Amino acid sequence: MMSRLAIALVLGLLTGARAQLLLHNVTRPPCDAPDVKAAALVAQDYLNGQHTHGYKYALNQIDNIKILTKPDGSEIYLMEVDLLETTCHVLDPTPVANCTVRPKVVTAVEGDCDVVLRKVGGVMSVTAFKCKTEESTEDLCVGCASLLPLNDTAGLAMVSASLVTFNNRTGKESLFAIMEVGRMSTQVVSGGARYLAEYVIVETNCTADDSDDNCVPLTNAMAQRGFCQVAGVSSLHSIQCNIFAASSMMPIVDTNGTVPVPAPVVHVHAGNLPKVHGLRHHKLTALHDPDLSGLLSAESGESGESEESIVPVVPVVVVPVGTEAAPVFVVDPVVGTDAPVVSGVVKREAPDSPAIVSAPLVPVPVCPGKKIFF
Repeated sequence: MMSRLAIALVLGLLTGARAQLLLHNVTRPPCDAPDVKAAALVAQDYLNGQHTHGYKYALNQIDNIKILTKPDGSEIYLMEVDLLETTCHVLDPTPVANCTVRPKVVTAVEGDCDVVLRKVGGVMSVTAFKCKTEESTEDLCVGCASLLPLNDTAGLAMVSASLVTFNNRTGKESLFAIMEVGRMSTQVVSGGARYLAEYVIVETNCTADDSDDNCVPLTNAMAQRGFCQVAGVSSLHSIQCNIFAASSMMPIVDTNGTVPVPAPVVHVHAGNLPKVHGLRHHKLTALHDPDLSGLLSAESGESGESEESIVPVVPVVVVPVGTEAAPVFVVDPVVGTDAPVVSGVVKREAPDSPAIVSAPLVPVPVCPGKKIFF
């Protein structure tokens, strides 16, 4: 009997030691810790590099962070981040840090993303992500502009008319074609409906002197591209276009100066305006998990929270001398391991009052972090 009792006690001690070791392999630092923020900016830049349509997104808040330390010393960052759409198109060379976040009053667009990053030798890289993109309908007002589907007929008619206006101003320079409509909205004013639109243009092989209407958009990296904003109606509108320098099509370094961001490849809608299935905004790339990591959580939508090797601490209850309780041992499975946990009730010298002894508590994580914008 004593031999079996001794074996059970040793097993409990060994299992507890293993539980403590595994527990220390998972850390949950504050969401606003400097290294966590740096990882979030790497995630932001990577997501923008994968996002080939619409606008750049800026980090707004870090919702959650877990860091898994592997036996080889590498670290896996499991992050949940909130992003906000900016007014900079993905072709705009302006760094995200200098882009304006679109305010709620004009229908902000939010991205909720789960990101898995790997840190080896101090170098951080993204290995998987999953994102959900949706409109923020808060703080909308009566009379404010409301988003239209990107294939709205009246809105596209104004876009086409405004492009003719712009091309008529170019003189003998190259004519431009529509590359992508980024956003359209409408607003009710005293004179009726007023439209607002943003779209990308690309240089074609035609000039103003050409009589051939079959202009072909240029697809080479040095072709001029621009971003236009227009307001009004087809017959009367104002338009302003910003032409990007050809050098902006080359890879740039964004935000923290460490992550090269490739020039996005945006599809050219040659000959026809884009028809985007009634969507009102461009979505972030939804999923990228080539190695099927299984580490993406439920924050961005479709899958459940992954189980990790976070082992609960087993408390040891000390019973004062004088009680008649016999030692009792209960064997339970440990989450994420094949080993059992043995919890015991053992007689000890009685203090003045019963005492409960447990392993050190894990610090409560300071998450989510502070919002940068709203």
